[in-house]
Amino acid sequence: MFYSFIKHFVSSLIFLINGKPDVHNSERLPEGSCVLVAPHRTWFDPVLYALAAYPQRFSFMAKKELFQNRFLSWLITKLNAFPVDRQNPGPSAIKTPVKILKKGELSTIIFPSGTRHSQELKNGAFVIAKLANVPIVPAIYQGPLTFKGLFTRQKIHINFGEPITIDRKTKMNDENLAMLEEELNNAFVKLDNEVDPTFKYIDISNKETKKASK
Repeated sequence: MFYSFIKHFVSSLIFLINGKPDVHNSERLPEGSCVLVAPHRTWFDPVLYALAAYPQRFSFMAKKELFQNRFLSWLITKLNAFPVDRQNPGPSAIKTPVKILKKGELSTIIFPSGTRHSQELKNGAFVIAKLANVPIVPAIYQGPLTFKGLFTRQKIHINFGEPITIDRKTKMNDENLAMLEEELNNAFVKLDNEVDPTFKYIDISNKETKKASK
């Protein structure tokens, strides 16, 4: 109930300041739980992915520091967030989402780079999907990279890819992980090209990029 209320409230807010987002290929989303994996391009793209995939519902990894504030902890817990120690993730970073996914009521969103400015993929998403026996769904976001940019009415695009299934017998060795990483990277490129073949992500946090744009 609370999740649905927040979804409709935030959707209305985004519509007022930016218009209706273009959601591409939502039919590719599986009916059951999945691990939605995407490059982290802006701080608010997790919200946009969750809105675009509705009525699919998601759980989220959130850094443990966010749970230190009583109200914020209550709010994000209501939105199915669970704490992760980013410095020392530990087994719970894998076990918790696997447990949630196995129940079949929620999917989860994972940004394999860990932060929105790193391009290095991690292996956690593959391991979680395999252990929970759910597919990985690649997705991309194209649009404003800052909250201020939303008010420019630059169009928001979310594109969902074909599910990637990991066989339960697949060993998570270096060779197989490299193959999965390549498959996922290729999916991201394909999804970007489906929306805009000229698209190129620019890391606006990079000081050199900022200077060059002046």
